[in-house]
Amino acid sequence: MTGTPAPVGPPGLTRRRALTAALATGTAVLGAGALSGCGSAQAADASTVRLWDLFSGADGGLLNDMVRAAGPDMPGTHIERTVLEWGTPYYTKLAMASAGGRGPDVAVAHMSRLAGYAPSGLLDPWDLDVLAEYGIRRDDFTDAVWARTQYRGHTYAVPLDTHPFIVFFHPEPVAKAGLLTKDGTLDADAFSSPDRFLAASRELAKASSKQGVAFGYVNDTAQGWRLFYGLYKQTGGVFELPEGGPAKVDIDRMTEVIAFMAKLCDGKVNPGRLDYPAAIAAFANRQTAMILSGEWELGTFRAADPKVSAAPFPTVFDTPAIYADSHSFVLPRHPDPDPERRRRTHRAVAALLKAGQIWATAGHIPAYGPVTRTAAYHRLKPQSHYAQAQDHVVLDPTAWFAGAGSDFQNAMSQVLQQALHDGLAPDRAARAMVRRLNTFLSKPSPA
Repeated sequence: MTGTPAPVGPPGLTRRRALTAALATGTAVLGAGALSGCGSAQAADASTVRLWDLFSGADGGLLNDMVRAAGPDMPGTHIERTVLEWGTPYYTKLAMASAGGRGPDVAVAHMSRLAGYAPSGLLDPWDLDVLAEYGIRRDDFTDAVWARTQYRGHTYAVPLDTHPFIVFFHPEPVAKAGLLTKDGTLDADAFSSPDRFLAASRELAKASSKQGVAFGYVNDTAQGWRLFYGLYKQTGGVFELPEGGPAKVDIDRMTEVIAFMAKLCDGKVNPGRLDYPAAIAAFANRQTAMILSGEWELGTFRAADPKVSAAPFPTVFDTPAIYADSHSFVLPRHPDPDPERRRRTHRAVAALLKAGQIWATAGHIPAYGPVTRTAAYHRLKPQSHYAQAQDHVVLDPTAWFAGAGSDFQNAMSQVLQQALHDGLAPDRAARAMVRRLNTFLSKPSPA
């Protein structure tokens, strides 16, 4: 066994630097007093692993179930959860706590946020040898997800799940439209080009006697970007954001994707001007046969229609690519971590990953491969129908300002709304996106 690798972040980390990193990704300052209620994880008793996460509601209940199920794999260890508000408050508090070395033993973070935290020295790396002792190995995860855990040769995140942008559908109208295979799954070939996708939408509208495909993007801070970036990566176009800029992108391919999105939302066959709640309601109430959305809505849709099904987002262009993010476990920075405490944390996370079947019931794809290869997982429907999406997921670009809940996603979505809702020409929308990209890139990285 090797020792825990030394942190490789920049020297001289200060609270100011940490807050700058948090603000750069669209967060706001809560004030130093906000940390006092949680105290230092190092003050917990020797048997306790303190976990910060952002799961409330049904997901929070499932995580509690996972903690209980993980008990036999971590004897003598107790996981103490602290649930914080999603988004701005969570990531600011995590940055502040890590900067002061007063964070929890382990925290949940979106993988797309890693580029704003690992280079800033806010996280400590995981010891893969210790994880391997408890049955967790690099080969247990898909290449598409694992690649994003790395920074300067060290592993800074252990994926809990993949949560992709997929398609949900009501089987009856889809079958009536002739778009199901013999085994009851979506016929991906029928959606395998922009023209085929639009033609399939028309068939879905006829079969449902209503409308075809819902997509809620109006005034939403992320949905437009999620659909655009997944489709753009399917074109094989370059999308590189070098520090200082300019952005390296393919304007023609961006234009092609935006033009397709505009046709999909033109209101002729598919409802064209839906916000997120309206799209959810339209599909749940069977006003549309299909919806483009995140797998996290499975519980909502299944409550409305127990027969609802789902599939990976189709390959509309040439290259399989599906927009996604990943909830991951990270180690907040501690200047002098206790080796035994770190070992206990590694063991607890390993035990939680092995309880991933519970997490899968919410719709999330467990990142720990042995879970998705079990007979029990394959009996989960429709989860097992879209599990292969994890092989082709693409996360936000690796940039310190990108990621879940960021101003970057919102800025891109605002431009896309102008194209889909207000009639901005696709080529002009593409150039407007590039201008905003370059504005983000012109700001110095806090790392």
